[in-house]
Amino acid sequence: MAQKKAGGSSKNGRDSKSKRLGLKNYNNDYINKGSIILKQNGTKFYSGKNTFLSKNYSIHSKINGIIFINKVKNKVYINVKKCF
Repeated sequence: MAQKKAGGSSKNGRDSKSKRLGLKNYNNDYINKGSIILKQNGTKFYSGKNTFLSKNYSIHSKINGIIFINKVKNKVYINVKKCF
């Protein structure tokens, strides 16, 4: 028989990295074409005019312009308006 109990490994030390989700540019901010406006898991926010939803649900800008966020019937839409 063994004289000492077997030394087990620690059950701690497995914390995952944060995903850096959320708005990257806010309302009335100027944004360039192709830039990320928002990162999210699932569709909490919806893409509106001049924006598109990528495969991982990030919302990007299609044009250079100003970001507008508005709520319509419990859905929040992110739009980009062209400015000169």
